[in-house]
Amino acid sequence: MATVTETGVTKFHLSLNVNDLGRSIAFLEALLGVPPAKRRSDYAKFEIDDPPLVLSLEPHGFSGRGALNHVGFRLPDSAALVEAQRRLEAAGIETQREEGVECCYARQTKFWANDPDGTLWEVYVFEGDIEHRGAGQRLEVISPPANAAEAPPARVTIAHRLGQESSGRLRTADGVACPDGAADEVLLQGTFNAKIDADQRRAILRDALRTLRPGGQLLVHVLTGSSRLPEGTRLQLPGPAAAVAQVPLDRELVAEIEEAGFAGLHYSKFGASACFHYQGVEMRETKLLAYKPQPSGTSRYLAIYKGPHREVRDDVGRVFRRGERVAIDEAGRDLLQNGPAAEQFLIVEAAGDQ
Repeated sequence: MATVTETGVTKFHLSLNVNDLGRSIAFLEALLGVPPAKRRSDYAKFEIDDPPLVLSLEPHGFSGRGALNHVGFRLPDSAALVEAQRRLEAAGIETQREEGVECCYARQTKFWANDPDGTLWEVYVFEGDIEHRGAGQRLEVISPPANAAEAPPARVTIAHRLGQESSGRLRTADGVACPDGAADEVLLQGTFNAKIDADQRRAILRDALRTLRPGGQLLVHVLTGSSRLPEGTRLQLPGPAAAVAQVPLDRELVAEIEEAGFAGLHYSKFGASACFHYQGVEMRETKLLAYKPQPSGTSRYLAIYKGPHREVRDDVGRVFRRGERVAIDEAGRDLLQNGPAAEQFLIVEAAGDQ
């Protein structure tokens, strides 16, 4: 079956290296008249229909190619991707294919090629959004800065998956206990579908909080249940879910993440339809995002809540009433701009006397 992109049409793709992501976003918002379609602390993407363009920004600073990172096309389906790669290889041009790779907060199938001047071209189809940056765009396909000291530090990700040993202590890929505050993100992928109890879940969450730097991100990907299964139930789920030994209660898991000390907790995936019905229990694929709180800083910004509710309250007790200006710091701005309610807030810089 053909994989369809968000728009179903071919779009030109341009990726730029930028020195200051925030300033570049502000410039392009003014130039294009639209906000970014995707914005993260280490990435931004603009999408416009006229002309059909996918413009991404990478905060890598300038390399030997200057502002240009790479160019290419986003194609409407996999058949078009196969045909484009066939044409290049028939012409004797080497390509490098990547299937289902996670890159730039999206899952894509793609190929890379260099033109005669060495410019890197990426041709891909979009397969879905993900909640982390992914490792698909390897650093070696991006020209390193002339001065190695200008290169951005590598992003540190600690991942634990269902089936791996779990002692409550998170470890790096080399099996070393992660130092305090060293990780940019912690991915718990099926971790809580192992046969562990609530105390063990809490221990893992406390260790995730210890491991993350202030502002670091936690992603919990898990199958949750709407109610408890009868005591002693042995799960027998089909397909890849056969490895699931336990299904935590959805609302209890949310409470445990909050109790561990995380902020900005929200569902990034929680389907209206259940994946499984098992002995009267609805089971859903669930993705929860949360952040390690940052120390309070200078209130340099104003957040204006646009609705639809009369007011909303955040995890530190700030109340945002519709139409009113609320002073926030940079950490508060990042939580609002990168969360699911981003479209409900207008963020402006505070005047000097506020």
